Amino acid sequence: MKKIALSLLFALLALSHLAAQKNNKSKTASTGDRRLAGLDTMIQRVLHDWQAAGCGVAVVEKDQVLLASGFGFRDYEAQLPVTANTVFQIGSSSKAFTSALLGILADDKQLDFDEPVTTYLPDLRLHNDELNSHLTVRDLMCHRSGLPRHDMAWYLNPTTRDSFVYRMRFLEPSTGLRESWQYNNYGFLLQGVIAEKLTEKSWEDNIRERFFQPLDMKTALFDIWNAPPTADVAKGYYEKDGAIRFMDYYRIEGMGPAGSICASALEMANWVSVWINGGKFKGKDVLPGSYVQQAMTAQMAMGGGTPNPENPNIFFNNYGMGWMLSSYYGHYRVEHGGNINGFSASVCFFPSDSIGVVVLVNQNGSQVTSVVRNLIADRLLGLPYRDWSGELRARIQKQEAAAGDQEKVEDLSRKEGTTPSRSIEQFAGYYEHPGYGGLLVSASNDSLFARSSYVRFYLQHYHYDIFRPISLLDGMDVEEDSPVRVQFVSDLKGDPAELRAFGLEPSVESIVFKRKAVAVDMATGDLEKYCGAYSISGVEIKVFLKKDALTVLVPGQPEYETMPVGNHEFKLKSLDGYSVRFEVDAAGKAVAVNFIQPNGTFRAGRKE
Repeated sequence: MKKIALSLLFALLALSHLAAQKNNKSKTASTGDRRLAGLDTMIQRVLHDWQAAGCGVAVVEKDQVLLASGFGFRDYEAQLPVTANTVFQIGSSSKAFTSALLGILADDKQLDFDEPVTTYLPDLRLHNDELNSHLTVRDLMCHRSGLPRHDMAWYLNPTTRDSFVYRMRFLEPSTGLRESWQYNNYGFLLQGVIAEKLTEKSWEDNIRERFFQPLDMKTALFDIWNAPPTADVAKGYYEKDGAIRFMDYYRIEGMGPAGSICASALEMANWVSVWINGGKFKGKDVLPGSYVQQAMTAQMAMGGGTPNPENPNIFFNNYGMGWMLSSYYGHYRVEHGGNINGFSASVCFFPSDSIGVVVLVNQNGSQVTSVVRNLIADRLLGLPYRDWSGELRARIQKQEAAAGDQEKVEDLSRKEGTTPSRSIEQFAGYYEHPGYGGLLVSASNDSLFARSSYVRFYLQHYHYDIFRPISLLDGMDVEEDSPVRVQFVSDLKGDPAELRAFGLEPSVESIVFKRKAVAVDMATGDLEKYCGAYSISGVEIKVFLKKDALTVLVPGQPEYETMPVGNHEFKLKSLDGYSVRFEVDAAGKAVAVNFIQPNGTFRAGRKE
């Protein structure tokens, strides 16, 4: 977090937040509880201190909403205020909904948490036999599959839900099954797909029917980017150099069960009320009481259970089912955060105290959620005041200072004065990993770039054939101090054949993107000039058209369908590293064909 200049700009910002809050009062639900006196001023100060556009806040006690209100702006440019009904993306706070859906299906005897996932998804294939045979539904619900995050596998190249499930077989585990807790969004994707298979309804329809409708969540949705212009929805932002900057929505449909729900603070208060009240809302059962208890019970240790020296009264760190569990100054806390482009969330409750707090913020990777949540919880729990904003800022500054020192040490390994092994244009091409999708590398004005279907990177030369990716997407946290490196590796022919990404998933050694030939459009008539018989060492090789594709037949071998890649060269589709290049005379007639393969090049002349 950069230092905040106490300038006239921020003074005006604070005044504008206060003005927005006045406009919100008509749409604020509040009981006037004395414990929340002065909350408006406190939250406005937090927004000002962290340069956040706005937030929605709800406070619940037992079955009563003590407060539901908006602060700051949902649309910073147009100065439109946040209200209690403003819809935010809640990111991973969606996970508790997905696991709860399976809780209902388990209560209905449609599934067993301790059965293998393949019982319900028989076509699922994962990286190894241990996962295929023994990974259970419960393992998915508490992040103990052995798979690390692999978030770039879904973030860089969004696709459909089924395609994400197929890609999972190519995602490498970093530990054994149940050996350690590792946060993984794919586990919640699979939970959503299991629900879809068992109910023959989409995950979205299940969430609407099971939760949105009985909880009066009438404005909740899954695609905030499709909301009408007049809807009360928040725009996303990020902070940079002390300024509030717009950040576009991330379309997360494919990975929806892990984080696509969008809702208001007022409606999320109803969701928290269900958990505080043992699964009931307004006297009606929404969740099975037995599942509520199970979900709030530790299923997997997230880390050490001893008190943190910086916060000795916050200790033990476990995961239930879609919820994180800890002790907060002697009070049992159940919480889950959420982060997605331009938005942050915290949904929290204390089951033994029957209180809950929801904080939704339209700021990327925001600390406002933690600060506001703790300040409110302290009041409701009767705890002494703590300057959570100041403490958190000091902790971040300490971490940044330590990271800066580490960067200086790392730079000592950089070989100054080195150059790439070839011109940067020769690195250009399409590189693909079966789990992460593709990266298109291109050269422009002496600079190298890589593009996925979602984001574009500048590849800054580090040393030799190693580059450092710098994101060109506003607000994405890949800066010049990023530890991610990409290395271009050549094949035996000396051509770039792989792009190895180190640090893209820190828990595995590297993610290898293999270079793929890109087909060049050629008319059937243009292919005919290559057809004919060619001879090498008395062996006749035939080249012919089959279904409009140039095909090569070597005696004793299968037919090889080819793909044109330009300059009279054709790649053999079924063999990596193998291609044929024709020699053409001045009249455009093919007179020979060269078989280019890892062990050399072999020339066959045309038979007349």
